[in-house]
Amino acid sequence: MATSGALARRLGLGDAIFIGLGSMIGAGIFSVFAPASAAAGSWLLAGLVIAAVVAFCNATSSAQLAATYPSSGGTYLYGREVLGQWWGFAAGWSFVIGKTASCAAMALTFASYAAPAGWERPVAVVAAIALAAVNYAGVTRTAQLTKIIVVLVLAALGVVLAAGTAASSSGALAAGFAAPASLYGVLQSAGLIFFAFAGYARIATLGEEVRAPARTIPRAITIALALTVVLYTAVAIVSLASVGPARLAVSDAPLEDVTAAAGWAWALPLVQVGAALASLGALLALIAGVGRTALAMARNADLPRYLDAVHPRRAVPHRAEIALAIVVVVLVATVDLRSAIGFSSFGVLLYYFVANLAAFKQTADARRYPKALQLLGMLGCLALVATLPALSIAVGVVVLAAGFAYRALRLAVARQNL
Repeated sequence: MATSGALARRLGLGDAIFIGLGSMIGAGIFSVFAPASAAAGSWLLAGLVIAAVVAFCNATSSAQLAATYPSSGGTYLYGREVLGQWWGFAAGWSFVIGKTASCAAMALTFASYAAPAGWERPVAVVAAIALAAVNYAGVTRTAQLTKIIVVLVLAALGVVLAAGTAASSSGALAAGFAAPASLYGVLQSAGLIFFAFAGYARIATLGEEVRAPARTIPRAITIALALTVVLYTAVAIVSLASVGPARLAVSDAPLEDVTAAAGWAWALPLVQVGAALASLGALLALIAGVGRTALAMARNADLPRYLDAVHPRRAVPHRAEIALAIVVVVLVATVDLRSAIGFSSFGVLLYYFVANLAAFKQTADARRYPKALQLLGMLGCLALVATLPALSIAVGVVVLAAGFAYRALRLAVARQNL
């Protein structure tokens, strides 16, 4: 088995866009509107707009940085190159822990739609192992399967939009927007919805495998995010209009309730299949992104050197992906879905704070977007982190501190051995 090898550039613009779409149009759109509506009530759309604005700032920062540093690792690499090693570690560790929680959330969401009652966790374990095996087979296999999943999920969401439109009435919509909400609740909903938007980072973390990365990655990020924002907005509007914020807030399967409100019982299996496939698509892209970031960190000994291995034939970070699969299986057996969503948002928002700061510090020759966007992105990330559920913040701080302690201990040992 080879170590410290380079990954192969096999992905074009279309591949990168579909990987971004597969990450963002995933299980989040089928699950996140329930906790977001519980936080914001009828002001769910305001939370979505805030999340979209922060996501846009972060996406432009990622695009600007990826054009300059087209290698695996995403903001872990950018933080190291622009801000210093500790900033890079903070970004990489935040991404790894946050997105590992996302992997567990996606596997559990898949199982909640696809598994018989009582079998959710075993089915989630099988899904995590199966998609890790697909990633192990090579990045082109990942891209091909992602395209198929995205097309099928879009078809299912088309059914939801049609059903929601049929079930909507002007009276229901007006009543939905009459409910009050606090600013704190709106910001908390934005932080939760951000969990679903954050998949564009997957494009940047695959930078070492994209052809013509300086041109392809920025285009892929902006196109994928724009398409996702339009779709999420449409689904949120018909959800509020058809079932209202109160029912949405307590729903275990909000888009199924939207479809049922139209009396379309025949379409419920289609929505269930779409949700299951969306979960698989997001999980597939997540495993690819976390594996590449772990590889980049292992190359610099910020994770165990054992993970610094690229398969000689398949050109994938196979040890990192196997280790990730093991951790995800453990999490699937122990965590709650909503807790996983909040914890994931904590890690990923800190990751993008570093991305915005790194882009802000870039020199004029590398600049593609105004600094005001990066400042807005940093402020947005901090505001959304502060409004996440207290338990998510507490667990996130503890796990983040554990990572810093690991790196400090490793550096101390290395100095003693000099």
